[in-house]
Amino acid sequence: MSASVSLVVNLTARPVTLPIFSGAETSVWRYDALVQDGNAESIQVLKNSYLGPIFRVRKGQRIQVRLKNELPDSTIIHWHGLRLSEEMDGHPRYTIAPGANYDYDFQVLNRAGMYWFHPHTHQLTGPQVYYGMAGVFIVSDDEEAALSLPAGEYDLPLVIQDRTFDSQNQMVYLTNGMMDQMIGFLGDTILVNGMPKATMDVKASAYRLRLLNGSNSRIYKLAWMDGTPLKVIATDGGLLEAPVTRDYLTLAPGERVELWADFSSRTGSEMRLVSLPFSEFSTSGGMMGGGLSLPNGVPFDILSLKVGEKGADVSPLPTHLSTIERHRLEEAVNQNNPRSFTLAMQGMVHSINGRVFEMDAVARDEVVRLGDLEIWEFANLEGSGGGMGMGMMNMEMPHPMHIHGLVFQVLSRQFMQGNESVYHELSAGFVDDGWKDTVLVMPGEKVQVLVRFEDYAGTFVYHCHNLEHGDAGMMRNYRIKS
Repeated sequence: MSASVSLVVNLTARPVTLPIFSGAETSVWRYDALVQDGNAESIQVLKNSYLGPIFRVRKGQRIQVRLKNELPDSTIIHWHGLRLSEEMDGHPRYTIAPGANYDYDFQVLNRAGMYWFHPHTHQLTGPQVYYGMAGVFIVSDDEEAALSLPAGEYDLPLVIQDRTFDSQNQMVYLTNGMMDQMIGFLGDTILVNGMPKATMDVKASAYRLRLLNGSNSRIYKLAWMDGTPLKVIATDGGLLEAPVTRDYLTLAPGERVELWADFSSRTGSEMRLVSLPFSEFSTSGGMMGGGLSLPNGVPFDILSLKVGEKGADVSPLPTHLSTIERHRLEEAVNQNNPRSFTLAMQGMVHSINGRVFEMDAVARDEVVRLGDLEIWEFANLEGSGGGMGMGMMNMEMPHPMHIHGLVFQVLSRQFMQGNESVYHELSAGFVDDGWKDTVLVMPGEKVQVLVRFEDYAGTFVYHCHNLEHGDAGMMRNYRIKS
């Protein structure tokens, strides 16, 4: 690599106990960080939280991370959203055994944005993330620095997760066995940055709120309780060209969104971020002896922000945030023949084009060329008649689709058929502007994205970021050949 190493970090994955509630401490798994060389302020540790550290780095930096595995299971880190080589990306084939190390060495190619990292061990990603292993990776660059957006104490990364705890304050996972695998695990307690009933004191000033849905499968319909519009400045891959306003935001697992929030006139008040109710997704079929409702649309309180004393003077939100080079549809090598991926049931698991994950297999229609621009189309047939598994069950399931090793632009959405009520209750909350690495595909919907394979040849995965779906096989390899 041309850049000199500017940050060297030891990252240890280990079991610990933490005081999440009063009474017994909770057993969790966590990444502990130690800066070996470089600016110690590049790593921010959240006190009394199971969430692993927050990296704060700049575009162009060369980073070295040594992962040490002190867990009882094999593990590996996937750097979600980062443009990395196969060896650095965290493919499940690179998992390391307990007691082993894995060395990462990469240059940050991404523009300013909020990315994150988490385990990617096949069939163990869900439980390892659930029990606490995840962290945030924030990149800055010169374009962003010129904007004078809220920074320092006014820049708040907020990781939203749902968990279930027993009477001894211990996390409980997969309580319903196969149904949790088919639907995705849904907890009954919301945590923000590892805190239940999260409350934060803020000043009467403007804030940059960086939101990550770090849940295994829950979708959130985020809004301010008092109806104040949400001002969105960034999504998965960084700043938008201009701010957009939404009454609510639909945030699926793995997705990020950034808000500009001005509390300067709200001294003494409380701003509550909530998840609004929406109609439930459902399954039906003779195997279950009737129907099963999926509680993915129940309302939750997410976060309470208590506005106190006056803070920094507020600079106006810029009307222009960044310059985004738009992919040109006419340059796509498959403009008239999009590469199609059908999301449906195969047996009793979700599948992609009728296939489930195989560690080393790459089908002929999963090979692309380095440098090409392509249209990828995700067609979610579940709930539209194409999702019938063995004639026994019809599932209406959303799938947040994530492609490793790159970012993409959303080209179009087409709603075919399925659960119209829930679609229209959530679709106004999509923010498809700018760069994405995860896109929610609703039941009965086709989503087309434009993706350029511009950085590295190699084998990567694409999968549903409902972690139980991915663990059960809703993941495939794709190969970029030079």
